[in-house]
Amino acid sequence: MSSDRILMILMTLVAVLAVIPGVPMVALAPLALVALGLISGFMNPEDDLLTRLAYIVVAVALPTVADSLDAIPVVGGFVNSILDNIAVGVAGIVVANMLLQIYARLMPADDSGSSAGSGGGYSSE
Repeated sequence: MSSDRILMILMTLVAVLAVIPGVPMVALAPLALVALGLISGFMNPEDDLLTRLAYIVVAVALPTVADSLDAIPVVGGFVNSILDNIAVGVAGIVVANMLLQIYARLMPADDSGSSAGSGGGYSSE
């Protein structure tokens, strides 16, 4: 089983446990979700722009969409809270990926295999 899959399972488990009344340490659930999201984002960085954009859209839109589930009697509030908690974990993934992309843009490109005059593959003309 891959680390990405294990971290997603842990995020989902923490998101569900945080909703169950009477579970100890519920106050630390958001911190655990962000930490799991950050670990997942740093361990499994997304290089594809569309995938990163999809993560951002999920992190922003999922709580808004989940709010409509409150209309379902009995279980709607629980499902809404679980999806809100998952969005917190996804936000951690988004932050980690953003930090990795900023770092990649700030650090100089590796020119070890290129000729001295090529400029690292980027043209200034």
